[in-house]
Amino acid sequence: MVRRYAAVEDASPQPELWLSRSAPAPKPHYAGHRERLRERATAGGLAALPDYEVLELFLFRSVPRGDVKPLAKQLLGRFGSLGGVLGATPEDLRTVAGVGEAIALDLKLLHEATLRTAREQVARRPVISSWSALLAYTKTALAHEAREQFRVLFLDKKNQLIADEVLGRGTVDHAPVYPREVVRRALELSSSAIILVHNHPSGDPTPSSADVDMTRQVVDAARPLRIAVHDHLVVGRDGVASFKALGLM
Repeated sequence: MVRRYAAVEDASPQPELWLSRSAPAPKPHYAGHRERLRERATAGGLAALPDYEVLELFLFRSVPRGDVKPLAKQLLGRFGSLGGVLGATPEDLRTVAGVGEAIALDLKLLHEATLRTAREQVARRPVISSWSALLAYTKTALAHEAREQFRVLFLDKKNQLIADEVLGRGTVDHAPVYPREVVRRALELSSSAIILVHNHPSGDPTPSSADVDMTRQVVDAARPLRIAVHDHLVVGRDGVASFKALGLM
């Protein structure tokens, strides 16, 4: 005889199945900061922002995501000012943690654009009649250089800028100057007058006795060829010193 058994459902309670749902990750402290900073810049104007926030806004383009405020403040702390950051060499910029080749290039592009804008103000009109623009240009170009540069501004008969050339690069306190080379280059450019320019990386633009001697040598070399030396400007972070204004030539 075959016995048949009916299947009986297990009536014992079954454990409930729960889907594991982790709590949402907390937002970083800088969430929304970029939008707020952009809104402030739009509403109040860039001029109202401190230097580190202006630098932050620029770094937004180099660093698409994340908090760049610490990097902006670190750059300003390392180089002393916004001008110091832009004037730093790519090699020096890359010594700051978080600054790679792309950020260094972007910062140097901004500096180059600033420099070209300042140069335009000098090139459009006679240098002698736009002296304040000339001083602004030389300070933009040299105030934050870590090594001495000797430059010459070559002018035509109308005292308009023909060329601005670096004729010597040196150390933190010396740049080689060859008066005959200065005069030779002036003749090549058909320049009627020149303005000598160099920087003091120490920040103090006060001319040294060596600066005075070198200037006299250039003047003496240029005089027989009727090339006028209008001035010698010494550029530092603390300002620009003019030999002519100081009665040194």
